[in-house]
Amino acid sequence: MQLVVAPDTMAGEKAREILNHRDELDISVEVVEELVETIIVYKFPRLSREEIAQMLGLAESIKQTRVYQEGLAEGRTEGREEEGRILILKLLQHRFGTLPTQTSMKIEQLSLEELESLGEALLDFSSVVDLEAWLAEI
Repeated sequence: MQLVVAPDTMAGEKAREILNHRDELDISVEVVEELVETIIVYKFPRLSREEIAQMLGLAESIKQTRVYQEGLAEGRTEGREEEGRILILKLLQHRFGTLPTQTSMKIEQLSLEELESLGEALLDFSSVVDLEAWLAEI
């Protein structure tokens, strides 16, 4: 609780102090590190993971925390979705020319799984009408 109420100027110091004494607590080291990291993330939402790791003195071990791993996985998923959208739109535009705005907007809203399905289905499309029919079915 001391970390939660600590002024921002003292939060880094307080967090390091808690982490330096984590072996003395009745909970696992991993839980203490995750809890401290989570509190610091919420106290300083504009700091990068690297800046937080540096503040806490956990440059390497922060990569093993659940918060870091979840953020990394989320970033990878978002990157795959974005790249999937770009590729599908390029393929469709190459095949059919400029797509109607409404059709492009529907494609922008597709999940990664739907984009993968569209990637397979577009091989069978002979016109934009086929694409629009496919989009209407999902």
